[in-house]
Amino acid sequence: MGRWEPNARGRLAQAALELYGERGFEQTTVAEIAKRAGLTERTFFRYFADKREVLFWGAASLQELLINTLNGTPATMAPIDAVAVAIEAAAAEIQQGREFSQQRQAVIDANPELQERELIKLATLSAALADALRQRCVTDPTASLTAEAGIAVFKVAFERWISNARELDFPELIRETLDGLKAVTAGDVHH
Repeated sequence: MGRWEPNARGRLAQAALELYGERGFEQTTVAEIAKRAGLTERTFFRYFADKREVLFWGAASLQELLINTLNGTPATMAPIDAVAVAIEAAAAEIQQGREFSQQRQAVIDANPELQERELIKLATLSAALADALRQRCVTDPTASLTAEAGIAVFKVAFERWISNARELDFPELIRETLDGLKAVTAGDVHH
């Protein structure tokens, strides 16, 4: 029987990110990640299916947070505003781990396979938001377009947040980015 390891998932994730940064994603093995974390390979596989999962394991809880938050908004709220509340809640949660997010993104940016996986994750989140909007009787194409716009706002704000030297507020960047999108669609922006 293995003994309980405090924060094993977090330790494995941190060890993996350090190694991916030092050696590259492709060159890092699960055995090395487990050793760096002071755990066994068996423990690694208890938490992650493979070394890619270290970078994507939070996707399900992120989706759950988005959908639960969206569902908690008033039914009378405009779809884009309901999506904005949801992505701001996600941003507030992610903001807790800025350094982790920066390290994670650097690893993803250096690997085309991981970039593809990140795009699939974002598309999955968009599809889930669109489904939640449809359950609120928002018809297509409005539901799909609103969800895609929300994920685009999230992505652009995220890139601004992790690339900025100053520690800007991620939810505030979501609001700024959404305001920018609304200005563009209203024709209020000049070249």
